[in-house]
Amino acid sequence: QVQLVESGGGSVQPGGSLRLSCVVSLSGFSLYDMGWYRQALGKQRELVATINRGETTTYADSVKDRFTISRVNAKKTVYLQMNSLKPEDTALYYCNAKYFASPSRDYWGQGTQVSVSS
Repeated sequence: QVQLVESGGGSVQPGGSLRLSCVVSLSGFSLYDMGWYRQALGKQRELVATINRGETTTYADSVKDRFTISRVNAKKTVYLQMNSLKPEDTALYYCNAKYFASPSRDYWGQGTQVSVSS
């Protein structure tokens, strides 16, 4: 059974930091492209950051220079370091794993809540 388990969410004040973790129970984890997505109340889910199997990263413009995605394949874990948090970052954050095979594979975690407010 495939599982992606996020942790590290919480409530912080503007300017604070959080580090999200996603532990993945997948064989061949190093071959998967990983990503973090978020969905704010009343909005569509959006891509936050990705890191592929070659550890190339991408970021949404809204989080660039504040967030950092990383992975440790030996631990089957993906991280999202979030600094200088803003109220606009408040959302449910989801971990995603993709593998472009036949058939393709696409897995999601349950989400972890991040709330940024005074």
